[in-house]
Amino acid sequence: MSDQSGTTRRAAHLELDEQVAGRLRDRLPVVAERTVSAITAEVPSYSGTLTGSMREKIENAVRLALGTFLQLLEGTQPSDPSTPLTPALAAAYALGSGEARAGRSMDALLAAYRIGARVAWREVSTTSVQAGLAAATVAEFAELMFAYIDELSAASVAGHADELASAGRARRRSLERLAQQLLAGEPEETLRRSAERADWPPPRTLTVVLLPRRSLRAVLALLSPHTLESGEDLPGVEPAEELAVLLVPDVHAGRRRQLTRVLHGHRAVLGPARPWHRVATSYQRAVRALALDLGDPTGEAPLDTEQHLARLLLSMDPEGLADLRTQALAPLASLPPATAHRLAGTLRSWLLHQGRRDDVAADLFVHPQTVRYRMGKLRELYGDRLHDPATVLDLTLALAVPPPPPEPD
Repeated sequence: MSDQSGTTRRAAHLELDEQVAGRLRDRLPVVAERTVSAITAEVPSYSGTLTGSMREKIENAVRLALGTFLQLLEGTQPSDPSTPLTPALAAAYALGSGEARAGRSMDALLAAYRIGARVAWREVSTTSVQAGLAAATVAEFAELMFAYIDELSAASVAGHADELASAGRARRRSLERLAQQLLAGEPEETLRRSAERADWPPPRTLTVVLLPRRSLRAVLALLSPHTLESGEDLPGVEPAEELAVLLVPDVHAGRRRQLTRVLHGHRAVLGPARPWHRVATSYQRAVRALALDLGDPTGEAPLDTEQHLARLLLSMDPEGLADLRTQALAPLASLPPATAHRLAGTLRSWLLHQGRRDDVAADLFVHPQTVRYRMGKLRELYGDRLHDPATVLDLTLALAVPPPPPEPD
């Protein structure tokens, strides 16, 4: 405290004589013991916990608090008037921090302060009256004591809040580190240790979601509290894209459909569900899908990689696919580029529609006779190979992605 507290300033005008102060000081051990007994009896959260060294610690804190208060009244505070309450306030702050670390709210400790103030005042006032302290002085004494308890309570509240904030920051850092390790495909043992440090319960599966950073908060608010996030240093993603990644636990069947609805309108990419410690493969697939630009051009519907598996599989080796296409379409190589492109498109549709001429014509927006003519030309070029399963497989793979149009002359 850089300035005198209200309690310190007011105590300067209410000094006890040495006889009364001595009697009160002698009563401190009894007051501390009775205060702790009352707290144990009346605050359920502390019932059975304030024993042994813990009880001694609390009794010492009570004696410190009351001893500091008597120092104020005796005018024996340190030479620096700005810090007379520092030890007691520091102890109160530490109590609040300890409650936060124990996972308790401030309710129990504040109740303990109220009970402690009541018990302490009963003992102190009895001693003061018996020592002949004037009624007006006793009343002012009471007001000052409860103001002092309020200062201690405020210090504990501050300690509790600071500890929660500090713990929250530390846990967020641990969770971010875990997310980065998962995306990097670290060994399972390393991931389990990091999950334990972050107090994060591993789910059965994780699913990757890529989305713009600006959408992160809005989407995250609708997902499981155990969802992990990472917005920096994404492997395989250019920083300029300003993307974030979410690792969403256990979204299968109906939950995946629900996640798809949550992601609607956010230009998101949805990877497959994978065992939690192998989620790096979900991330890699989502990044490939993003690079292939397979999604809805409007960006409204999320790009679900489960709906583009064939295209993703073919993208694994683009040079191999190009070689296969050159090999499979070799009979068309001698034709004019525009003619070869039309015949390749017709052959693709014929394969996909299993030779149903009317369906092929509808797909290509041409007359069925045109399909008949083109297929006749293709049979001339390929001969009996169009009935060979191996050739049909190669052509199906080569033409799974529509061939690019010929470059203009």
